[in-house]
Amino acid sequence: MSIEKLTVFDFRNLSSDPVEFNDSINFIIGDNGSGKSSLLEAIFYLGHGKSFRTSQVENLVTHNKTKFVVSAKDTNALQLGVAKDFQTGITEIKIAGEKHRQLSQLAKNIAVQVITPESFKLFFGGPKQRRRFIDLGLFHVKQSFSDAWKEFSRIIKQRNACLRNKVDHQTLNYWTDVFCESSVKVARLRDEYIKELSLELRPWLELMLPSLADDISISYMQGWNSKKSLGDVLAQNREREVKSGFSLYGAQKFDVKFLTGNVVIDNQLSRGQQKLFLLALTFAQAKLIEKVKRVKPILLIDDVGAELDLNSRTLLNNAINKLNCQVIITAIDKTAVEPLVPTDNNYKMFHVKHGQISAIGK
Repeated sequence: MSIEKLTVFDFRNLSSDPVEFNDSINFIIGDNGSGKSSLLEAIFYLGHGKSFRTSQVENLVTHNKTKFVVSAKDTNALQLGVAKDFQTGITEIKIAGEKHRQLSQLAKNIAVQVITPESFKLFFGGPKQRRRFIDLGLFHVKQSFSDAWKEFSRIIKQRNACLRNKVDHQTLNYWTDVFCESSVKVARLRDEYIKELSLELRPWLELMLPSLADDISISYMQGWNSKKSLGDVLAQNREREVKSGFSLYGAQKFDVKFLTGNVVIDNQLSRGQQKLFLLALTFAQAKLIEKVKRVKPILLIDDVGAELDLNSRTLLNNAINKLNCQVIITAIDKTAVEPLVPTDNNYKMFHVKHGQISAIGK
């Protein structure tokens, strides 16, 4: 989907005036603290039910307010929204006028990806950020992944409870066997997806990092020694797992490494090159999502001027022109986005000040 109109009530410092977007490219200009990142955050919340800036959801509501609402109408006139009431603790979800209970229902209708200056955690942070990125793509591209992951999550809770409570061997063996079967199923889906992502990544690297395209690769680690069966690995480490009280190996422990040659990217690439790689990787994932035709992805790029010089922004523009999705880009001033402005005038530009969003004439 592409967002045609976004309306928020009591979300951060944003005004409640509707914002009408272009279905292709949109630029949001404003000083730090003006509300431009909050606008992206509201769109991200609509797609994920959480923020990319804070884990404290209560920080999202306007000061002295107890409830916020984010709603959008897409280019097909589909209306969807989410409201969070902090007095009752109730989250209300509506899609086409019908109430839903699970946030995952929103994600089936809107696929939102975001790149921020903090996205470098994908390289420098722990595996949690990389797992989240890969599983986001899997959710949209591999239709069986959602059910497989839900089943795996149920099973690992049971197995961890067995380890924690030191149950009898027969019960633990049963849940271990089920756990191994489910782990292998999830790991196989991830392996298929990462191979598809690697193939899709190549043309985007040729656009944005042509001198490095031949050297960059994605290495997948499934969560246990690939030369051994998971059952054998767990049998060899049973005492360690019982002592720790949770599963030390399995699909929940997967990770990926982004390499140039045999060296991780963060040890080889400059900050600007890393951001171009991150953009290429995100574009590749967006393209895979588009190909399955379940939802048209929305790409949010916060503070495009950070770590990207004029030449890098020109390379980014070449890539955006080949991406069939709605793009919303923030920057501190117009000069940062000038290399990205389409010559055909098919875009919109907005200025944000103290949460007030106004269109800028072309």
